[in-house]
Amino acid sequence: MAGSSFGKIFKITTFGESHGAGVGVVIDGCPPRISLSPENFVRDMARRRPGRHILDTPRSEGDQVEILSGVFEGLTTGAPITLFIRNQDADSRPYEILRQVFRPGHADYTYFKKYGHFDFRGGGRYSARETAARVAAGVVAGEILSPLGVKVVAYTLELGGVRAESIDMDYVEKSPLCCPDPVATERMEEVMSRARKEGDSLGGIAEVHVRSCPAGFGEPVFDKLDADLAKAVMSIGTVKGVEVGAGFEAARFKGSENNDPITPDGFRSNRAGGILGGISNGDEIILRAAMKPIPSISREQDTLDRKRNPAKLKFEGRHDVAAIPRIIPALEAMVKIVLADHYLRSRTMNNLSYKNPETFKEETRC
Repeated sequence: MAGSSFGKIFKITTFGESHGAGVGVVIDGCPPRISLSPENFVRDMARRRPGRHILDTPRSEGDQVEILSGVFEGLTTGAPITLFIRNQDADSRPYEILRQVFRPGHADYTYFKKYGHFDFRGGGRYSARETAARVAAGVVAGEILSPLGVKVVAYTLELGGVRAESIDMDYVEKSPLCCPDPVATERMEEVMSRARKEGDSLGGIAEVHVRSCPAGFGEPVFDKLDADLAKAVMSIGTVKGVEVGAGFEAARFKGSENNDPITPDGFRSNRAGGILGGISNGDEIILRAAMKPIPSISREQDTLDRKRNPAKLKFEGRHDVAAIPRIIPALEAMVKIVLADHYLRSRTMNNLSYKNPETFKEETRC
């Protein structure tokens, strides 16, 4: 199946299906001598797996990362790194109905039209389960970026029409929904409970902040940093829209309002979202991702069977009410993967050794 790889120098290829033996990722281009062990993955994998919130899917996966190659004596060797996460709690019985009918809003129909034969159990290859491999790859990307001091933090800005009004970054880790607003968190939980009782699901918006990213990441024209970030984030199945900085709001500004004045101390505002001309400017990178409601719902819906006959479907499989908050670490991971790739590309262009990140920081300082 084409389309399972991403990146130029730091390149990832994910594999596996939701109800197969497991999911995993092969990472090529990771520099040698980076400390890496299974313990590095524990925190981010725990944030992605179910169980953080009572409205999560009841599917219970340990999501322990096995390092199969590319690491020796606790250090990366420069060889391809293979990471594997075993499936331990798959229940394929509710999905047998999908041998005959398509779920509205899902990729069942398009996969059938493209391939004619595919693994429909739990969504197979196009299941959100695949994001576990991305999160694991994001941990490795984060280790590459760590010497630069780059920090990637995402949070829930809106869920089910409830938007955070205050931003308390210290509260994000405490919130079961990764929301920076305690009041909004309670209201979000209320609308989620209501949707669950109605057999429905909810969409939302997440915001991602990248701090301490050096100026100079990104390539002109087709490999712009914002273009690669948009593709990376849009490649997550539930995401339907991405905006950087002021985003769509910039269309309502005049040039005098939208431009970020440059001073000796840096940019006075940040409507550009930390990226100009497709290249990072050293300011904080800010992007937002709009996520559709999860299409697996227990309400009866109109659909077709594989012979194009009208059918009714009331799906009873295990699913979340919303992609949030479990999508948050996947968003962070894809952003880190893009940044790691562009960092290594920048170092190659400037003929700088990976062993000297302090030199790189100084030479790309805004």
